[in-house]
Amino acid sequence: MSTRVSPRRPRRMRQVHPDAAGIDCGSAEHFVAVPVDRDPHPVQAFKTFTGELQRLIGWLQACGVTTVAMEATGVYWIPLYDLLEAAGIEAVLVNARHVKNVPGRKSDVSDCEWLQELHSVGLLRGSFRPAPAITSLRAYVRHRDTLIRSAGMYTQRMQKALIQMNVQLPLVVTDITGVTGLKIIRAILRGETDPTVLAQHRDRRCNASAETIAAALTGHFRAEYLFIVQQNLALYEMCQQQVTACDTAIEGVLQTLATQMPTPQAPPPPARPRQKHNGNEPHFDVRTPLYQVTGVDLSQLDAIGPYAALRLVSEVGTDMRRWPTEKHFTSWLTLAPRNRISGGRLLSSRTQPSANRAAALLRMAAMSLGRTQTALGAYYRRLAARVGKAKAITATARKLAILVYRTLKHGLVYQDPGAAAYDLHHKTRVLRRLRQRAAALGYGLIDLTTSPASDGVVS
Repeated sequence: MSTRVSPRRPRRMRQVHPDAAGIDCGSAEHFVAVPVDRDPHPVQAFKTFTGELQRLIGWLQACGVTTVAMEATGVYWIPLYDLLEAAGIEAVLVNARHVKNVPGRKSDVSDCEWLQELHSVGLLRGSFRPAPAITSLRAYVRHRDTLIRSAGMYTQRMQKALIQMNVQLPLVVTDITGVTGLKIIRAILRGETDPTVLAQHRDRRCNASAETIAAALTGHFRAEYLFIVQQNLALYEMCQQQVTACDTAIEGVLQTLATQMPTPQAPPPPARPRQKHNGNEPHFDVRTPLYQVTGVDLSQLDAIGPYAALRLVSEVGTDMRRWPTEKHFTSWLTLAPRNRISGGRLLSSRTQPSANRAAALLRMAAMSLGRTQTALGAYYRRLAARVGKAKAITATARKLAILVYRTLKHGLVYQDPGAAAYDLHHKTRVLRRLRQRAAALGYGLIDLTTSPASDGVVS
């Protein structure tokens, strides 16, 4: 154990948390600061070994600390956070962007002292962390997404090696890991190079004809590229096996959570008709246990299927009381404008950059809404024509976030009014504003569809 003491500045603000400590988390050491009147050495360093972490917690308890502010650095804070939570000490996870040190010399000692001082006067806000059960589900779902991305990477490498041999399989099949694509690739790896024979593996649902496939499969099969295809195919199949095992674990966690929740009074609503099933989605019933966990059906929202609803719940949880209003929720998602005002002037309203996974899910859902005849789809198209697609995606994602918040907190049963109803509502609103502006200028509007045309539309 190493002990460091630095001079402390006199306090001038009222203490909100007198029993607060600050911890600067690192990969090898955690630097901890407690109030200066609790120990002769108020700043100490502890290694990240489990025994040292337990000694750290014992020291905090001996100093009478009840709440701790921790700076979120990588994943080094997670073991300590879990131990603090088990010991009954409140752990406030702080965004490093919100805890910038004062100008001057920076060190780990000054960081933990600064955290302790800010937390004691109530100037720090904790980051969101869901309940332990949801955290466990989130770990499985995030790992599954990583496996899906890895499988996609191996697929791209197979496709690159095939093109280098001028085997243009990606041009005649939609997905080289589909039924037709995998049969052809496995036949090539077994030593079959005759394009006519390879084309016989064509599935009847394939759009390309056998002659077209045979022409595309006429290439030069070089040993080094075949080796690359073989190894990446093995890695792809291994990822698929791991995804299947991960689905089994996720299904078990969902069933456990469902048994801990009260049984919903009403059965789940009928499932919405969906388009073609995505091959990356779980192959078990997600919707039923998720409805038992949340008590609502998020898949009734436009562009949100059962798997997307599962990913959202794993990120935001089921308790919306963590955000007092829907505006707090959209602000946490960084989907709300971040207004910067100085001297009464709006300097900027750009949304804050963030790696929030829930926001990324909602943005992806908003992108797919542009091709639907829904009210949200009409809203997206109207904004995209006026301000561009990027801002329209953010605004539509914010609308979806509000619907998610209302569904989880108030049990909203969403019914899409349709694009036509939205267009009519928007037209009515525009006409009302036009009439108000015309009346303010001393004019009126004439409806040419019901009134005879004159020399103008304004009277």
